[in-house]
Amino acid sequence: MESVSHLAKLGLFDARVPRYTSYPTAPHFGEGVTQQLHAGWISSIPAGSSVSLYLHVPFCRRLCWFCACRTQGTSSDAPVRAYAAALKSEIALIHARLAPGVRLSRMHWGGGTPTLLPPDLIRELVLAIRDALPYGPETEFSVEVDPNEIDAARLDALFEAGMNRVSIGVQDFDPMIQKAIGREQGHDLTRRLTEDLRACGLEGLDIDMLYGLPHQTPQGIAATVQKLLALSPDRVAVLGYAHVPAISRRQLMIPTAAIPRPEERLGLFETARDLILWDGYQPVGLDRFARAGDPLAHARACGRLRRSFAGYTDDRAETLIGIGASAISRFPQGFTQNAPSTSDHLRAIRSGRFSTSRGHALTDEDRLRGRMIEQLLCDFRISRAQILARFSITPERLEALFRSCAAAFPGMVEITGHGLEITGEGRPLTRMIARTFDAYDQSRRRPDTV
Repeated sequence: MESVSHLAKLGLFDARVPRYTSYPTAPHFGEGVTQQLHAGWISSIPAGSSVSLYLHVPFCRRLCWFCACRTQGTSSDAPVRAYAAALKSEIALIHARLAPGVRLSRMHWGGGTPTLLPPDLIRELVLAIRDALPYGPETEFSVEVDPNEIDAARLDALFEAGMNRVSIGVQDFDPMIQKAIGREQGHDLTRRLTEDLRACGLEGLDIDMLYGLPHQTPQGIAATVQKLLALSPDRVAVLGYAHVPAISRRQLMIPTAAIPRPEERLGLFETARDLILWDGYQPVGLDRFARAGDPLAHARACGRLRRSFAGYTDDRAETLIGIGASAISRFPQGFTQNAPSTSDHLRAIRSGRFSTSRGHALTDEDRLRGRMIEQLLCDFRISRAQILARFSITPERLEALFRSCAAAFPGMVEITGHGLEITGEGRPLTRMIARTFDAYDQSRRRPDTV
């Protein structure tokens, strides 16, 4: 209890900090990055290199109340087919600018609900992608699969396309909680899907759950974790629910009074974490867990873990191209984001141009600070030698940054012979500690909770 009180005094339960899936984070993207710059950055990708791709499908058959993603409901396939046609045109725009021999390292389809795509559209999109970006020998193709929106025909199309990793959002298996968040998904339904996936030879199964949902208790979340682990996932993500109804109005449907207090949230996470570790999973960063031998666990052990828009990755590709409305691309030169409105995105693509609406061109200072933040979130430490070797910063300035951080979090951070390290007690504060290296205006942050 004394430890929790100390963490509270340091801001664990009060701070609203980003997840730092990029630096700077998306609220600091500006309109100065144009579609011409986006096209130029694609053209500058070296011949023969590898890139990753994210394809965003913003449609859902039903809108879950807890979700803050950019999605829209549809009861018919008509808007989905129009959107898929635009995706193929966008892929063609990319293909026309790529240097010879560029290959696909990783591909992820997210949303929304990408598995609402009919089988013929899945095949058409994959053919267009493979024509533009041939698969490499170790290409990973992951898809977010909704157990309520999948069937044998769509699974066949995805496996034919090379899908070898699946991500399933569980949130919580308690029927009362599912009803409170507008996401009813029975355990038996999820179990049958995982069995079908394994029978088809799926290589990697990721399952996400949330803590901090209405009506959650330590006993209840323990029951969900036990059911989740019985599905034998290769990776588990335990993510904090962010209640931001000012941003996502559908969250107004969630009973605020039933949401656990900040102190209770920490207990929920620790309960889930301890059970997952007891089952033999390896911790990966702040909120991921992987089986020993999983590529993500190996990357963490070898110091090759990276921060990405999906949370954590072992992907070594320097470029991620985002396709679809609101999708974000990452280049060595900076970030670009497509128009968030589906109609605006379609209008731009149909006119023969990218829909880039904003972005950020990286400065040397951005790269320096971004790497230090990434090291903290991945490894809980900053390597003095690596930072000095890679960036134009004097040892004196780096030490001053270290001292400022350590002074802000006494006992939670140590300056050692290797660099700056977060203590075991300080790890719940990692994102708050990382924020001390963030040079951007904190008032422009999107609210985010621990």
